[in-house]
Order: sequence, then C-alpha cells, then structure tokens
Amino acid sequence: MRTASTATGHGPLETHLPGAASGSSTEYAEHAPRPAVSVVIPCYGYGRYLPQAVASVLAQSYEDWELIVVDDGSPDDTAAVAEALIARHPGRRIRLLRQANAGVSAARNAGIAVSTGRYVLPLDADDVIAPTMLEKTVAVLEGDPDIAIASTDVSAFTDDQDLPSQVLALPAYDPRLLLRRLIMFYCSLYRREVWEAVGGYDEEMRAGEDWDFWIACAERGFTAHHLHEPLFGARNKDDGLHVEAAENDLAVRARIVANHPRMFKPVTRAWAQAVLGPSPPDCQDDARVPDDILTRAADMDQFLRAVLSLQRTARLQHRHIQRLEAALARRDGGTADADTDTAGTSPVAAAAPADAAPVAAAASPGPRG
Repeated sequence: MRTASTATGHGPLETHLPGAASGSSTEYAEHAPRPAVSVVIPCYGYGRYLPQAVASVLAQSYEDWELIVVDDGSPDDTAAVAEALIARHPGRRIRLLRQANAGVSAARNAGIAVSTGRYVLPLDADDVIAPTMLEKTVAVLEGDPDIAIASTDVSAFTDDQDLPSQVLALPAYDPRLLLRRLIMFYCSLYRREVWEAVGGYDEEMRAGEDWDFWIACAERGFTAHHLHEPLFGARNKDDGLHVEAAENDLAVRARIVANHPRMFKPVTRAWAQAVLGPSPPDCQDDARVPDDILTRAADMDQFLRAVLSLQRTARLQHRHIQRLEAALARRDGGTADADTDTAGTSPVAAAAPADAAPVAAAASPGPRG
C-alpha cells in the first residue's frame, strides 16, 4: 500500500516523545530556506552505526542539504544518539522524527513527508555515502530536467577495517533490464515529484521495496542516469540478511509483478498469482518460472556475490588471527629450545598459514558483469 500524501499514513508518529522535533531542528524548519536535498535516514536497532552515516553526510562537498533521522521505534539508543548529533552540530539542518515501529518503507515515507528538499536521498543508518555523492548526483539532475533519478556504483564493506571494500560496477540504466534484475540500489538521488507520483514506498513490503519503487518509477515514465563511480557504501554485517533476501527472491519478484501487472507478460502475471496464492504449487521450480523472472533468480546479482566473497575473506582472516594468537601463546610459554629455533623470525612469519595467499585473492574484486 502506497500512502505518500500525508505523514499520518506512515506509521504512528510519536510526536509527544522527547526528540520528536528536537530544538534546532524546529528552528531550521521554520526559518531556514528550503534545502536542495533531503537526506532521510531510517534507523531501527542501528544506533551504533548512526554516527558514521551522519558523518558521511556532514562531510559532503555539496552543503545545501537537510537531514531527517527517523527513529522507527528502535529498541536501542537511536534517539539519544541522534539528539547528541543534533546538539553537536547546531548549525546544521538535522532533525529527529520518532514513530512506533512500522518498517523501513513506512519510516522512509514518514521522513520524506516532513522533509522539504526538492531532491531526496534515502540512506540507511548502517551505510555511508562518499563526500562527493550529493555534488555529483545533484549535478546530474540539475543538468537535465528529463532525468528524474541519479544512481551510482556501490562499494561493499564490512566492520573490519582491515578488509578491503569491493567496488560493484552496475550497468547503465535500462528500464527493460530493471524488470529482470535490480540495477539500482536504494541510495539514489531522485526528484521529490517522483516520490509523490509513485505514492511512496510500499509499506506492505518488508524486502524488495526499493526495487518495487524503481519499477513504479519506470511505469510512470521516469528515467534515470547511472554514474559509474562508487559513491555509495553498503555495509555487509554478515548477518545473513542478503542470503535470506536471495532465498526469498522469487516471492519478492512475484509481489512486484502483482504490484505492476502492466509491466509484465501475461504468463508472468499468472505465475505471480500462483506464487502468491493460498496454496502455491511447484511454480517456483526452475522449469515453471517464466524466462524473464528466472534470469534474476539464476544469475545471482553481483552484490550478493561480493557479500559472500567478503564473508569468506572474513572467515579466512579470522582463522589466520587464531593461528597467530596460538603461535604467540606458544612462544610466550615455550621452552628455551623453542626460543632458539625461532630466533630472528617474527611470530607472524613463523605462523603464516598455508592459506594466507587465498585470503588476498578472496579480497580482490571478482569479474564484473
């Protein structure tokens, strides 16, 4: 269900809660000129990551922005973290909005509804943007009124700063290809009228809501331009969410087909109805999936492949660290003979595992599609 007309349709706003309209945020909303860009950060359980996401916005070379943090009924200290960030940057247009938990789609819709910028950039609390993200994407929209959305390549990273990030090169925008696979990540800059025309994000979708939103944009004739630069940083937390999303890929696609039947062939619409029915048959078997749907399911998207590569790298490095710790323990408690044997050799060199080389190989980006 899309309800972008009023804020009250986006989850129960708890405006009576502390921080629902924090000090400086009220002042800027009433007296400051309308910003060019509204960055909207929904947050649920990621208060620990919020400072890094906000810092990436503060570091932007393009400064005409406002930032709306939406506390989506978070069980952690998200509100307190956001209030501290607002207090620390009184000259910045940062605002905290609080609501009962309603999901990422509802939180995004709520934040966008109260924002005022002519352009919108969604950003999740655990992700970041490069310092020139706004500068370069705003330039795309300012330079061509026929372009409604500006997307970029992605850099996938983990919490381990020793692990290199992986750049994911995405294809140029093609609305036909968009129906077959997700070629734009959620963190793309778009004109406010896009969100208004589409009706916001589908609040009934718990996964794939961004893909559904982009297809709704294409359905209404909006076009996009892709910048082949990794200006968006997506954090891989190794929590299995991406794997879970992949396992539910066909069900998500079926929901998207049902939401936009005019964009798909009759056989695809019939397949989607069967998948979403009360007793879905074996229509999810490869032999029964329409060709345009199977393409995405069989050709796993590049982001998931990079995520799995990062997870393998993290596991290898973890085993490497365990071996190093064991070697150090043996050295510290070893005999004089052991000390003699290892004289002139560092514990790292002595304990270097046989699979040290594959660690480096796994960390390097794979072939780009």
